[in-house]
Amino acid sequence: MKLAKILFSTLAMLLVASVAFAAEGADPVMSAKAYATAIGMGIASGLCGIGQGMGVKGACEGIARNPEAGGQLSTALILGLAFIESLAIYALVVNLILLFVV
Repeated sequence: MKLAKILFSTLAMLLVASVAFAAEGADPVMSAKAYATAIGMGIASGLCGIGQGMGVKGACEGIARNPEAGGQLSTALILGLAFIESLAIYALVVNLILLFVV
C-alpha cells in the first residue's frame, strides 16, 4: 500500500510539474509530442531489452547443453542482438522525426 502511495504521488508530481514550470506562450502541442515520443521510446527500448535478455538466455542454455556448438551459437547470438538493437535505433529515429518534423 505504501509503495502504491509513493508511486501515485510521484506520478502526480511529474504530471503537474510541466504545468508549474510552463512559460508564457509555450506550445502545448510540442509538450504533448515530447511526452508521446518519450513514452514511445520507453516502450520500444524496454521491449528490445526484454528481447535481448531472452536471446542471451537461450544462447546460454544452448551452450550449456551443447558446449561444442558454442561458436555457432555465439555468432548467431551477436547477429540477433545486432538486429534487435537496430530496432531500438529505428524507433529512436522515428520518434525524433515525429518530435521535430511532424
